[in-house]
This record gives sequence, C-alpha cells and structure tokens, in this order.
Amino acid sequence: MSGGGVVFAGGGTGGHIFPMLAVLEELRVRAPGVRAVFLCSTRQIDERILSAAGVEFVPIPAAPLSVRPGGLARFVSSWGGAVRAARAELRRVRGAEGGPVRVLSTGGFVSAPVAQAARAEGVPIVLLNQDSPPGKANRWIARHAGRVFSTAAVGGRGWERIGPVVRRAALAPGDAGECRAGLGLDPSRPVLFVTGASQGARSVNEFAAALVRAHGEELRAGGWQVVHQTGAEDNGAWRAAYDEQRVPAVVETFFDAMGACWGAADLAVSRAGAGSVAEAWANRVPTVFLPYPYHRDQHQRFNAEPLERAGGAVIVEDLIDPARNLGDAGGRVMALVRDGAARGAMRAGLGSLGPVDGAARLAAALLDTE
Repeated sequence: MSGGGVVFAGGGTGGHIFPMLAVLEELRVRAPGVRAVFLCSTRQIDERILSAAGVEFVPIPAAPLSVRPGGLARFVSSWGGAVRAARAELRRVRGAEGGPVRVLSTGGFVSAPVAQAARAEGVPIVLLNQDSPPGKANRWIARHAGRVFSTAAVGGRGWERIGPVVRRAALAPGDAGECRAGLGLDPSRPVLFVTGASQGARSVNEFAAALVRAHGEELRAGGWQVVHQTGAEDNGAWRAAYDEQRVPAVVETFFDAMGACWGAADLAVSRAGAGSVAEAWANRVPTVFLPYPYHRDQHQRFNAEPLERAGGAVIVEDLIDPARNLGDAGGRVMALVRDGAARGAMRAGLGSLGPVDGAARLAAALLDTE
C-alpha cells in the first residue's frame, strides 16, 4: 500500500484500543512504511494508552448511545460533528495524491460515526467484532463493511471467524520467574493476578480486598503474592488490605506491560471483556472471570464461555457485594489456590483452544493479501 494509510476507529476502553495496536504491530511487519492514524474518543484512557504507544491519534467528539437521562440527546447532538471530524481526517490521510485508505473498526461509540464518514468518502471498512452478541454499533457497521471478522462464535452471513487479537505487550516476555522478578516479586513464589481491565472494576477491587483479609494466613502459608491492577487512581484501600495481611503485592492503577502480569500469574481473577479473555487465552492463565453484571445482554459471560468449555476458566456471577462475592467467587478462587493440579489442567485446556493469530489475519486483510 503506497500513500494513504490505515485509519483505526475505536476507543473509550482498552478493549477497543489494544486490538488496534496489535494489528498495527502486524502491519508494520508486512508494510514497514504504512501510515496509521487512530480516531478515538475524548476519554482520558484513550490519550493515556495511545500516547504511551507513540502513535498518531485524533479524538473524535462522539457520544455513546446511553439509556441514562439525556443520553439519547447527547448521542444525536454529537453525531453530525463526529461524522464531519472523521471525514476531515479520512481526507487528510488520503492526501492530495488520493492514496488508498482503509478503516479498521473495533466497535464502540466512536466507530459508528467513523464508519458513516467512511461510507461518505468511499473508504473500505474492515470490522472486528469481539463480543457475543455483537453490540449495536457493530451490528450497524457490519451492514456496510467489506469484510467482517469475529473472535466470538457469532455473526452474520459472510462473517469470518479468527483467533484472539492480542498486542505483544500483553504477551509474557519471559518465563514466570523472569516476569515476577521484573515486577519486583519473588521469582520462586506463586502469583494471583487481579484485574478489572483498563478502567478497573470497583466490585472486583473490593472482592480482592475481602479475599485477602479473609484468607491472608492461608495465602501467606502458601507463599502467594498478588499483582493487582485497580483502574482507580486512589489505591490506598486496596494496598492496605495486602499490607495488613502481610501478603506481598504490586498494586497499580494501570500496567502498560500487561504481559509481565499475565506471565507472572499462576491464577487470575478478571472481568470478562473481550480483551481480558483474549489475554488469558493467549498466556494460558487459569482464570476466574467475574463478568460485568450490568450488561443486559451479558456479553461478557458469553465472551468467556469458550474458555470455560475448554476447562481453562471458571465463570462466576459478580454479586457486587464483597461479602456475597467472598462466599461464592471466593470459594472458587481459594479452591484453585490450593490445587496446583487443577490449575495445570486448566492451562492444558487453554492450550487446546488454538492459535492467537487474529492480528495477523486482520493485517493481511487490510493489505489485501488474503
């Protein structure tokens, strides 16, 4: 592809942005000079991730279609401006010479106005769907995309199934001991990894604190350490729980190099967004998933079901209250803490799921080499 470039559309969460970065890595292998521009949301998480990645990005003034009061009005009022801004960026990337442009959409509220802009500008769209069932934006974009790829076992006519899309920074950079040492932990001792994904999850954070307070003695006796990504800037309450129970822990708002966290882990507790599920799959980490409890379609549960069917994960309802979660999810976590053989069998189950080749497939599609 000479001139022009690839425009990536998606944002608002790491689950939309990280797959785009994974595809860009593969594109740069196949076409080192390819130009990439990311059209993202105005949320702080987008700027944080994309600035750290050192890529060109432009926030688009889009608003989500929300059921909250005023949500529909904000969505409608933002639509025209978001489409116009996206059209301007597509023209800029195309340039005076009219170089070829492609759009890769990863879904979410930013992707819809970018897709509409691409339609108006005659720019081909490739869609990546990662949720089961697909969200509203993806269902609409799929009707206008030239090719649709899905990491979930769902889709319409002509949708192509691919493996997980995972960036290199989310893959373990070494063996477990090396990853633990890189995080400042004892390389010989087991690790529990807790994550509510890039924006965090209060109920997951509170559950982790309740778990360590209830089972601190057993965790210490087993030599367990914890890596905890909170998403919350104020980590004091969560750090205090580990300090009180004398359980070694690395507690951070956000880890840029998630691969080290997954690589260090013998067991994980996680939300079940598509990105987190893909990373658990790719790194073969036995995981207790607590899907986001407020989605009507419960798509996070469906995201994790292939891993559960393979024997590599356990899905537990997030009961929100830490005491109730302790009684249910806590029992599942501690059973796995005690049973190394069970964790080994789960790793083997994850290994049976197939290759993590989604980024390569998408890069090939964008370069028209498939």
